[in-house]
Amino acid sequence: MTTLLHGNEPSGLRAVLRYLRSASQPTPNALFFVASVDAALASPGFTHRALPGVIDANRCWRPPFATDAGRVAEAVLSALSEAQPECLVDLHNNSGHNPAYGVAFSLGHAERSLVSLFADRVVHTPLELGTIVEATVSQFPSVTIECGRGGDPAADEVAWAGLRRFLDWEQIDFERPVQPLAVYADPIRVCVRKGVRLDFAEAAQGDVDLTISASVDRHNFETLSAGTPIGWLSPEGEWPLEAWNAAGEECSQSLFVNDDGVLRARTPRIPIMMTTNRVIAASDCLFYSVELV
Repeated sequence: MTTLLHGNEPSGLRAVLRYLRSASQPTPNALFFVASVDAALASPGFTHRALPGVIDANRCWRPPFATDAGRVAEAVLSALSEAQPECLVDLHNNSGHNPAYGVAFSLGHAERSLVSLFADRVVHTPLELGTIVEATVSQFPSVTIECGRGGDPAADEVAWAGLRRFLDWEQIDFERPVQPLAVYADPIRVCVRKGVRLDFAEAAQGDVDLTISASVDRHNFETLSAGTPIGWLSPEGEWPLEAWNAAGEECSQSLFVNDDGVLRARTPRIPIMMTTNRVIAASDCLFYSVELV
């Protein structure tokens, strides 16, 4: 089990510490990797995804391992190759309002079973971002679990309950999910173009290029019908978004339209991982767009 790859996502760490302090004995042998400790400890605590100027610790799991984070990733992969675990679960949080869900680069019976220990929905993604799950999925079943919003006690409970189920399995059953799963696929990564001035508010802000509704994350895992307003565009600014599908094609203007200064959905899609954090929106992405299978 890996966790805290992002320093502002503490639910997995809290679950691991709670388990260790309980003096419980896991049924299988277990390895825990706790990653971005320095980022998590930076004042005021659990607020930095990564330290300024430091690469995202879940975007460095493929060669070349030239950064400090990359060298840690290489060492972890070497340890995992030696240990040959049955599976890997990577615990995360979101920065917006989301239910718990899993993310799987490969989606077979094993991945479905692992996700079902924590959540009732899973996103199947072929997008390559350099994550630990991508780096290990060819060796053993690997999944990401997004437990909910960082700092939300409900997200901590998702991580804790799932961890207990995971470590109490007498024999890992890769054939029967614990609960039915809704499957989402065809993810498109929606980003703010570099140099675009962004703000989150409930009305257009005159000093930025793009204003996104401050409550936009309430739409996570809801279908946005065509015409749904998402935000506002500066009349003088250029098109502020870019969106990339699994084929590497930029398709933002097939998803959204500028309707006289209002940014609207062009086609029905389901947003997930919508953030209202400007730093995360600029350094990672604004959200992902998916379809229910």
